[in-house]
Amino acid sequence: MSPLTSLSIPDIARGQRAGKFTALEVTEAHLKNIARLQPQLNAFSHIDDFRAIAQAQEADAIRRSSRHMGPLHGVPLTIKNCIDVAQWPCPAGSQLRATYVPTHDATMVARLRSAGAILLGNTNAPENLMHYETDNALQGRTSNPYNLAHSAGGSSGGEAAAIAAHCSNAGIGSDGGGSIRVPAHFCGIVGLKPTPGRIPLTGHFPPTAGAFPWLGVVGPMARTVADVRAMFEVLRGPDSADPLATAIVPATFNPASLKDLRIGVLNTAPFGPHTPETEAAIQVAATALSSNAFAPENFFLPELSRALDLWWYFFGPTVAHLFRSGISPDQESQLSPQFREYLSASAVDPAPTVDTLLASCTARDHLRSCILSKMSSVPILLSPVCSAPAFCHGEGTWLGPSGFRQTMRASQWLNLVGFPAVSVPMRLSGEGLPIGVQLIGRPNEDELLLEVAAKLEEARGPFPAPQI
Repeated sequence: MSPLTSLSIPDIARGQRAGKFTALEVTEAHLKNIARLQPQLNAFSHIDDFRAIAQAQEADAIRRSSRHMGPLHGVPLTIKNCIDVAQWPCPAGSQLRATYVPTHDATMVARLRSAGAILLGNTNAPENLMHYETDNALQGRTSNPYNLAHSAGGSSGGEAAAIAAHCSNAGIGSDGGGSIRVPAHFCGIVGLKPTPGRIPLTGHFPPTAGAFPWLGVVGPMARTVADVRAMFEVLRGPDSADPLATAIVPATFNPASLKDLRIGVLNTAPFGPHTPETEAAIQVAATALSSNAFAPENFFLPELSRALDLWWYFFGPTVAHLFRSGISPDQESQLSPQFREYLSASAVDPAPTVDTLLASCTARDHLRSCILSKMSSVPILLSPVCSAPAFCHGEGTWLGPSGFRQTMRASQWLNLVGFPAVSVPMRLSGEGLPIGVQLIGRPNEDELLLEVAAKLEEARGPFPAPQI
């Protein structure tokens, strides 16, 4: 593995300016790593070698001419394959979208290009993003770089695997129930689920509009908090094509303003059992935060069980109802087993109605208000990401007593209430699999959340890379 694939975003910027290496050399190193590891990982859906080389050559020409270099100048990035990139297939893991090739970049992709990024390709996802394992009938499964017998998670599993394996410096995933944070936890990287509206969703499939646009978001993924923050600073901001995207004045912080910041260590009882190593990672994180002059304390939210039931009403029966209405009988044979399982697990009788939808939206707003009130003086929470490290391929399902509704509960409720959260790798399990922890913030306090995450990462020290 070339040292050029291990550089951070600031390292790449400094190295280019100092003439230590070129954007082309960095890009070629990543493409070489992709060629070596793609047969094992199956992380990529589409690799655009030719255009990536052309972008890198243009980036070097800009540097030589002393023209303006953007904040991501020469940084090789990847995009989840449910986000529009002009002239790239964008299947979202589905055979029903296998021929869809967008003609325009999503707003978030255009922002990356404007910032000088090099786009390498897009990454694998489960069909329509509705599974916690990245596996589909169109391309197959993506493996975890720390152990190929284990899942990279879902639905942003291809993105997490590519970044963890140093095939990409950073990228964009999406999250409707943990789909950024769970793959980040499984693969030992950092993933931010931002507040809904902080990053525009224009060009994402499925579109998260209508009665519950707060359910899904897009967000940055990278190997360090600093790189996630650099991506977020480029991606955030309003968009005329997305009426829900908001203009927020970013907050800034100094060490004195963070001293004695209260951090609630969330009681995990509503989430069900976790592995002892997962619980230990939370205690290690709480100790690390305390050493940084934060003030961890026990925190209990009895509302979480109800919040999880409501999240499933929207993510399960309601969203599945919308999917079913768009699938004709002659298309059913093309659906992947994973997506069929989701539809089966989401089936309810009677089907969702206008009355149940309105009642659930009202209950959601009430719960959100209650939780925000309890967090008025405790702006950050600490919790697991899910119940265990990465499962073996095929072991995770929607059905059964140990299915995803039980194992992924710690992440799911945040997509109901619309709070930001970031997954930070904390330690390795006895099997050598990453275990992350989750920091949770109040709406539109994403910058504070990342500031605390950076302090936690600093206290943890370097995280071991996969030996692949």
